Amino acid sequence: MSPLLDVRNLMTYFFTAAGLVKAVRGLEFTIDRGETLALVGESGCGKSVTALSLLRLVQPPGRG
Repeated sequence: MSPLLDVRNLMTYFFTAAGLVKAVRGLEFTIDRGETLALVGESGCGKSVTALSLLRLVQPPGRG
């Protein structure tokens, strides 16, 4: 059976006036049917950007 979600080398960058911000770099995980994944971490560590990237909702100047 194939995984419900298979993420490989997820990268999300923001192109700003101050330069390139690498918000998510090389994230990998697999979720099988019936499994649950929790994203846990400090404020500003990339949880929301990761979720937005998976849903392809990152707004400019971001690029996933």
